[in-house]
Amino acid sequence: MQKIATKIFIGASIAFGIIGIIMAVTGGLDGEQTVLSEVLARLLQVTVFIILPSFALSIAGKYLKNGSPTN
Repeated sequence: MQKIATKIFIGASIAFGIIGIIMAVTGGLDGEQTVLSEVLARLLQVTVFIILPSFALSIAGKYLKNGSPTN
């Protein structure tokens, strides 16, 4: 399960970076919300909600499997 959680964490982190870059590139100077910016903001939130639990599962898997993170 730790390997799956780590792969999900990596994928979501990459998606977070790509969505963030797209938001920065497509954002207007006037600060006006567009449909695209709303969709990208929601996708960014979704990636955060995927990153946090997958990171926690990845770390917890280390502790539960080996008893200590150094083994």
